[in-house]
Amino acid sequence: MSSLNPELYRRIIELLVQARKDAGITQAELGKRIGQRQTFVSKFELGERRLDVAEFIVVSRAIEVDPRTIFQLAEGSMP
Repeated sequence: MSSLNPELYRRIIELLVQARKDAGITQAELGKRIGQRQTFVSKFELGERRLDVAEFIVVSRAIEVDPRTIFQLAEGSMP
């Protein structure tokens, strides 16, 4: 399935990755927090696997970031 706005999706993932790193959380730790393996985290961070909305919310909360903040930042950075 193709995305309606692949640039926006990539920006959302970039912001999630940056928030995880800023929080000092490894991929392995994030995986534990969400009940998944490190490879799950690696794959969505590299764009090899897409997150659905429910997964996005779970990941955001696991890194202690309000999902709305990620959406607002992503939307604000798009032309």
